[in-house]
Amino acid sequence: MAKPTPKPNSNNTPRSPDQPTLTSAVDILEGTSKKWGLARLLPFMGPAFIAAIAYVDPGNYATNIQAGARFGYLLLWVILASNLAGMVMQSLSAKMGIASGRNLAEVIRDHYPPWGRYMMWILMEIVAMATDLAEFLGAALGLFLLFQTPFMKLAQATGLPVLLVPAILAGIFTFVILTLERSGFRSLEIIITSFIGVIAVSYLIEVIMSKPDWGQIAYHAVVPQFAGTESVILAVGILGATVMPHAIFLHSGLTQGRIVTRKPDLLRRLYRFEIIDILIAMGIAGLVNMAMLIMAASTFYANGLRDVATIEQAYITLVPLLGGAASFIFALSLFASGQSSSAVGTMAGQIMMQGFVHWYIPVWLRRLLVMLPAFIVILLRLDPTSTLVLSQVVLSLGLPFAIVPLVVFTNRKDIMGVLANDRKTTVVASIISALIIALNLFLLYQTFFGSGI
Repeated sequence: MAKPTPKPNSNNTPRSPDQPTLTSAVDILEGTSKKWGLARLLPFMGPAFIAAIAYVDPGNYATNIQAGARFGYLLLWVILASNLAGMVMQSLSAKMGIASGRNLAEVIRDHYPPWGRYMMWILMEIVAMATDLAEFLGAALGLFLLFQTPFMKLAQATGLPVLLVPAILAGIFTFVILTLERSGFRSLEIIITSFIGVIAVSYLIEVIMSKPDWGQIAYHAVVPQFAGTESVILAVGILGATVMPHAIFLHSGLTQGRIVTRKPDLLRRLYRFEIIDILIAMGIAGLVNMAMLIMAASTFYANGLRDVATIEQAYITLVPLLGGAASFIFALSLFASGQSSSAVGTMAGQIMMQGFVHWYIPVWLRRLLVMLPAFIVILLRLDPTSTLVLSQVVLSLGLPFAIVPLVVFTNRKDIMGVLANDRKTTVVASIISALIIALNLFLLYQTFFGSGI
């Protein structure tokens, strides 16, 4: 049996640091490896962890903290449902890359008229910039909260906005992360997974310190409930901050050339391993999101502090309630979230540009361009949390343009071959897509014509 080999193109040619991972994956797929347990899974783990960082970005902090502070544990079920919906969409995206050897943007380019693909590219570039705005501001805010005193003194001495220097440093850190891609996909997967680990451990500590009501957590995690219009709006905001269009495009790009085979049995086996990757990575992301809400509920809501609506308020309020260590851990997790998701957002933008229009610009230039809106926000001294919420509205506008083509194209055997969706998968994905689109339309209506978020 011929061994599956990486896709032979300039973007996916295997580099020597990745060769042991690729060789091990091939042996496992063919059934010649003697590895068992975790060692058998490790060569296939990574793409979902990179995509999952979008599910714990600073936009999630804003919505989860507001939901927990205002309604306690009431909306935990929304996070669970949103994460399950995200798992379905990410699995379809990963499957497209594995089955077709092409990412979603490339498939859209192949099947859309020229005006359609250019319109999609422009729209997704706007979405990418909105995504990066939220993530980059989160990284800068997290760094500022970690080292407030020196940054405040510097701002007072120079008259510069307090977030300007943290933003510059966050930008430098992002460049460093992105250079790891030159060392092969494995290095980047490891560093992004490490960031997820920092966020997860931070919130595990936060939850333990906040001493939540585990009975209420178990109840509200599975029993759908609302408490008026405001809770519905926040629930939709949680969904909008969870299922992200750029993560859908990104995942197909991460799997399209990682391990390539065209043999039906190996394709199915490879996809099963990717499903495990998704379940673990997205499962961790879901638990982190639930931990954010639990911390806010057991700390702010339980103490009558139900107006905590911004990340800065949450940080400040944690000090008298749980002590300085809790606020430091919170800031550390926010920095890790913003820093890693900002780097991943840049990768997604590169994949979309190359896929839609076959253009390529150096990653450092793209990083500079997508940072510009964030620096404008900082120089104008706009409120970071309000800007995060506005960015989620832009993401809501772009989401249907990612999930509808994904469901349609993964249902086509001429594109997907043996991995084309079966009828049950198509029905489930279509229902989820319709629900996501309807809820996001409701979010947009409330934002512009209703009471807002």
